[in-house]
Amino acid sequence: MKKLKHFAIAILCFASLVFAQDSLQTSVSKHPADWAFANGFVSVEAGEIYPFGDLIDAVDNSAYVGLGFRYAYWENVDGIVKFEYSYFEPVPKTKLYGVHQFSGKVGLDFRWTYISPVIFGAGFTCNWTRADVREGKTLNFEKDLGGTLADNETEFGWFARLNLPIWKTENYRVGLNVLWEELWTLPERSDMLNVGVYVERRIW
Repeated sequence: MKKLKHFAIAILCFASLVFAQDSLQTSVSKHPADWAFANGFVSVEAGEIYPFGDLIDAVDNSAYVGLGFRYAYWENVDGIVKFEYSYFEPVPKTKLYGVHQFSGKVGLDFRWTYISPVIFGAGFTCNWTRADVREGKTLNFEKDLGGTLADNETEFGWFARLNLPIWKTENYRVGLNVLWEELWTLPERSDMLNVGVYVERRIW
């Protein structure tokens, strides 16, 4: 009976050690270091930008093209980096210059089971704009109506997006990206809605 007790105690000690080791491995596997950059994806995207608020009376809708990079950061969280180009035609076209816009975005994508397969993302944006000042299209700002960007400007803001994968395999993904962007331009904020289709490929 005494030997049986010692044997039972030994089994309990061994089981507790195994349980502790499994728990430690589980907690370690959830550490960011095990997920960060575990895989990476590159993408191309094209779509249209729809201005809101006062921008509706200033510029037309604009097409955009872009490149993206997505990488694993946590088990259900990805880091995202995006670069996009668009050209805005002013309203009225005869009074104002067009504007080239280069946009850089960094943020995170969150995958939640209860809204799967929709992915929610958010982050910060930096837009650099340059006036399309062409030869023979100069304006007299004292006489012409309206105002326009005459040189370069850099604006910062934030974005939130819904990413809807439509078709995917282990290495490829095609989906729809709906992104709301707000620039912290004073005296008024600038709001835009981006809707585009992307094709993504896994690179590691």
